[in-house]
Amino acid sequence: MKCILKYLLTRPWIARRLLALSLWTHNISYWASGFFASIVEADGLHPKHRLMNYHQWFMDHLRPEWRVLDVGCGNGALALDLSRCCKEVVGIDMSERSLQQAKQRAPQIRFIQGDAVQFVKKNQEGFDAVVLSNILEHVEARVDFLKNLSRVSPCLLIRVPMINRDWITLYKKERGLEWRLDRSHYTEYTIESFRSDLEQSGLTLFQYDIRFGEIYAVCYKK
Repeated sequence: MKCILKYLLTRPWIARRLLALSLWTHNISYWASGFFASIVEADGLHPKHRLMNYHQWFMDHLRPEWRVLDVGCGNGALALDLSRCCKEVVGIDMSERSLQQAKQRAPQIRFIQGDAVQFVKKNQEGFDAVVLSNILEHVEARVDFLKNLSRVSPCLLIRVPMINRDWITLYKKERGLEWRLDRSHYTEYTIESFRSDLEQSGLTLFQYDIRFGEIYAVCYKK
């Protein structure tokens, strides 16, 4: 029986189907793990906030006198920590539900519901830094988006996922399967493609780190 099972499992046509199933299951498992982990966390936040400690990276690159625009601020967890390191934080997000959570979490912070580009175009406010934490990959017209944001601040602090974070991501894409961390991503980066977007946007990559398969970048307007 074992020999027959081994023979069947190693047949190419069966292996291809089992491979597709296992890769699909990998995607479902990743999403489900994050969803349920957020429920069991004491503060209701995804455990990546705690384990990756990415808030600290942004905080380390702020100055006490700065005004900061947190684009795609979501539930306000990052904005709250940023507010402890600078003069003022303004958070903006398109989701009413997320902003309700943000206002409960940090009532002292000014939160705006709307599109960041439209906010920039309609307001003459200046900021010392713009924070984009896992936001840029959700934007289709990224070059225009970055150009607009750089009009209100010379400094952009950006965190984005990398497509070459591990082999299985590249393998899924090679086989025509869903490979993105989130279906709403228009792209996931290599350092080369990230540099290209910045160059077209008139931004300079001043400094960057790679952590947990993500790029953490300090960018300045040329």
